[in-house]
Amino acid sequence: MSRQIKPTESELEILNILWDKGASTVREVHEILEKTKEAGYTTTLKLMQIMHEKKLLKRNTDSKTHVYEAAVSQSQTQGQIVQRMIDTVFNGSASQLIMQALGNHKATDEELEHIKQYLEQMEKNKGK
Repeated sequence: MSRQIKPTESELEILNILWDKGASTVREVHEILEKTKEAGYTTTLKLMQIMHEKKLLKRNTDSKTHVYEAAVSQSQTQGQIVQRMIDTVFNGSASQLIMQALGNHKATDEELEHIKQYLEQMEKNKGK
């Protein structure tokens, strides 16, 4: 059984940057974070060091400047967060989560088409 991944909101912001950008220095991550929130460089550094200790990040120390990358996959992290949300907020009901998400978010035609295709695939796999 895989371990539970429980990143904080700030840790998720950093993980999203690393999932999107790939391996990066603290300075590179900090410059992206600064665009959307006030954060000191030392705060970003400390948070990434803590994330390394929690095994959320890998750190390459081969050069003077340490390079970090996500040690957890985006899909596994999202899956665990969604499952926790279904269990705790929606009383175990995935359909309530979906209805709430679609009711609060104007889905594009492309998103709706992807959802339909996903549901059709689930129906096909159900009979197997």
